[in-house]
Amino acid sequence: MEKITLDVTEGVYANAKEARKAGRIPMVYYGKGIDNHGFSIDYQDFRRAYGKGGRSTIMYVKNEKDEEFPILVQDIQYDPMTDHMIHVDVMAVDLNKPIRTQIPIVLTGAAPAVKEEGGILVQSKDKVEVECLPNDLIHQIEVDISLLVDFHTSITVGDLQIPDAIKVLDAGDINVAKVSAPRVIEEEEVPKEEVAEGEEGEAPAEGEEEAKPEGEEGGGKKEGEGGGEEKKE
Repeated sequence: MEKITLDVTEGVYANAKEARKAGRIPMVYYGKGIDNHGFSIDYQDFRRAYGKGGRSTIMYVKNEKDEEFPILVQDIQYDPMTDHMIHVDVMAVDLNKPIRTQIPIVLTGAAPAVKEEGGILVQSKDKVEVECLPNDLIHQIEVDISLLVDFHTSITVGDLQIPDAIKVLDAGDINVAKVSAPRVIEEEEVPKEEVAEGEEGEAPAEGEEEAKPEGEEGGGKKEGEGGGEEKKE
C-alpha cells in the first residue's frame, strides 16, 4: 500500500474551536516515552487518508519542519448532531517493535446458501486481533463467502488467509461468518367445523340470544295466541 502522509500544523490555532472554524481537525499525538503534542490537520485531507488506511495502516504525520513520525489512528470523536469528525487521537509507533491492533474483516463474493437456499448471511466477527511489526500490517482481511454452500458450513478465524508475519491472537474456532436457514412462519390451520359455522352467519354477541323464527319456542306470540288452554268462566 502506498505511504500515507498527514501534513499537520502545531501552535497555529489558539484552541480546538478556532481550528475547527478554519476547517481543520484537532489532533493529539501521544505514545510511550514521548511528550504529547497537539496538532491540527485539514478536515478533507484526513477524511481521504482515513478512508484509505483506517485504523490498521501505518500513516505518517509531517509537521512544519518536515519531520515525519509513524502513527496509528486510535480514536475519532464525532459531532452527535452532524456526524462530522471533531477530534482525532493518534499513537506514536516504533517501527522496530511489535504492536497489537485489530484488522477489519471484509466479506467478498456470494454465498450459494443465500442465493439458492434463501438463507440469511450472518457475520459474527468483523475484526481480528493481531500482533506484528508495524510495517507488516495489512489494511483488511478479505473472506470469500462462496464457501458457504449450505446451512452447516461456517468460516472461522482459523480459516482466514493471513500473512505469516502477522500473529493472530483470537482463537481459531471463533466463528466469522455462516448462513442461517430462513425462518418459516406456519399459518395456524383453522378446523373445518369452525369454518363451516362461520359461513352460516355471525355468532350472536355475548349476552344476546340467537334470534328464532316466529312460532318457535322462545319466539314472540301473535295476537290471539296463547301459551295454554283458554280459561272458561
